[in-house]
Amino acid sequence: MIRSKLGSGSIVLVGLMGAGKTTVGRRLAQRLDLPFVDADHEIERAAGMSVSDIFEQHGESHFRDGEQRVIARLLETGPQVLATGGGAYMDEKTRQTIAAKGLSLWLKCSHKLLMTRVRKRGGRPLLKAPDPEAVMQDLIDKRYPVYALADLTVNSRDVSHSTIVNDAVRALRAHFTPDTEPDAEQESK
Repeated sequence: MIRSKLGSGSIVLVGLMGAGKTTVGRRLAQRLDLPFVDADHEIERAAGMSVSDIFEQHGESHFRDGEQRVIARLLETGPQVLATGGGAYMDEKTRQTIAAKGLSLWLKCSHKLLMTRVRKRGGRPLLKAPDPEAVMQDLIDKRYPVYALADLTVNSRDVSHSTIVNDAVRALRAHFTPDTEPDAEQESK
């Protein structure tokens, strides 16, 4: 049902680093029998270097320009589940493109859990600071009001990935059929 309602549109996951966009996105795509695409990986492929290297060598502004172009190109190839970088949705033009070509789904996550998750992985250019906790709080303060503009919100919390995927499927089904409360376990394709 979700797949047919999407048509050629995409489900676009937004949220801060560590919210689970890639991990949940892969599982959601598999559940809905859709391709999964990670925008950051596509940017790295197009640039021939890592996101961290792009930030370091060319700056955030250069990265955001490329990110905007790559996301617009990817959204022409739907339907898919597309995980975006944490700052992508902050760009007005990118938000408009997402709204025109898909459905935005915000994976909302607490500061504490985000920090727990991002500490497990390096390579987060925006957290290369003396006080990464303060940087993360600043990102939350600036970005959460914009992420709240997304079509749907799912709370990413410290539970199994399948639970978050079930929540996402439930939110998608409710979006497409608002008069019903379907059991997410029954969604397959």
